[in-house]
Amino acid sequence: MIIRQRIRSPVCNERGNVMDIQTFTSYFEKYGVIVIFVIVLLEYMNMPGFPSGVIMPLAGIWASRGNIGFVPALLLSVLAGLCGSWILYFIGRYGGDILLQKYVKRFPKHKKTIDKTLETLRNKGYMGIFISKLIPVLRTVISIPAGVLRISFYGYTIASGIGILVWNLVFVGAGYLFGEAAFTVLG
Repeated sequence: MIIRQRIRSPVCNERGNVMDIQTFTSYFEKYGVIVIFVIVLLEYMNMPGFPSGVIMPLAGIWASRGNIGFVPALLLSVLAGLCGSWILYFIGRYGGDILLQKYVKRFPKHKKTIDKTLETLRNKGYMGIFISKLIPVLRTVISIPAGVLRISFYGYTIASGIGILVWNLVFVGAGYLFGEAAFTVLG
């Protein structure tokens, strides 16, 4: 069954054309589950154009059709999310201070927001990381301040992993339970 709904996303294919659900589906059919891993990894690295609201429900739809099991699809998306989060964490840990200084120098109006974010993360710790993983946009960028603050990698991984699991469960589960209607349900 071909997915009929055409949801436009800012992801471009090799020809520079905007990809839609059919394109994602054709990549999945051609390359298999590695597509889920790569796109979720890039999305968790905060790469523009890789919307979780499209790829994760698709993973659930593929699981509901028997192309992949639900649990493997979910676990693959969580592993990819953790890997993307780890990359940003280590960027923050080993180069974040320099990046933040350059960023604040270029955008001085953001200094107050950055300082507030760092202070909140210092105060909330692992619970702050977990909650941040449930908030759009913040869920991907929180990894850099966590690295800058040198939060324990082990604790960061557990808090992130649980948050990523909850977030991905909602999206993959919606695709699995609601099929194509998930895109309407999730907006």
